[in-house]
Amino acid sequence: MIDLLGVSLWETLYMVVISTILSYAVGLPIGVILNITGKDGICQNRVVNSILGVIVNIFRSIPFLILLIWMIPVTQTIVGTMVGPTSVIVPLVASAAPFVGRMVESSLSEIDGGVIEAAQSMGSSSWQIIYKVLIPEAKPSLLIGAAISVTTILGYSAMAGIVGGGGLGAVATNYGLYRYDNEIMLITIIIIVVIVQIFQEIGMITAKKLDKRLK
Repeated sequence: MIDLLGVSLWETLYMVVISTILSYAVGLPIGVILNITGKDGICQNRVVNSILGVIVNIFRSIPFLILLIWMIPVTQTIVGTMVGPTSVIVPLVASAAPFVGRMVESSLSEIDGGVIEAAQSMGSSSWQIIYKVLIPEAKPSLLIGAAISVTTILGYSAMAGIVGGGGLGAVATNYGLYRYDNEIMLITIIIIVVIVQIFQEIGMITAKKLDKRLK
């Protein structure tokens, strides 16, 4: 059982880390576009903002377990299998990327408008404002959002154990739930809580170091 927990822990970390990276690769541009095309954005575009917003809201509204099952054909096409930790990454990204996009949009909206106006007055292009003003100024908030996103993705990954996704969720389901072993269930819960606390502390500490206002 110790070996099984070790393998399951590795599978969970693998799913969470890779899914988080890919979710931000997709969600960060989504959040930036939602922000800059919004009402007070630097590239206001109501059509683009509305269409992208609807797509994001649709995927955010679908419960992960339902999305996981619904995307089985897509997952099999992309990774060639419907079971194992790798197969779960596809629906995890599809579910988490819209969430990340909204988190990024919220972080960018907190930036003082005066900073953006100053950059515009100096002749900065929209692209320069994005990567030299918006992203750097929002780094602390983005890191806190990343810690929240990791927690969310970790919770989603635990559900994947129900459909053969592996990880700690599979151990909790197969050995804790189906075999009525409360000890195994408790152990998996403790491990997941510890992982969440570690990721959150890393995110908060890094955010505080980057944000001089919190020193």
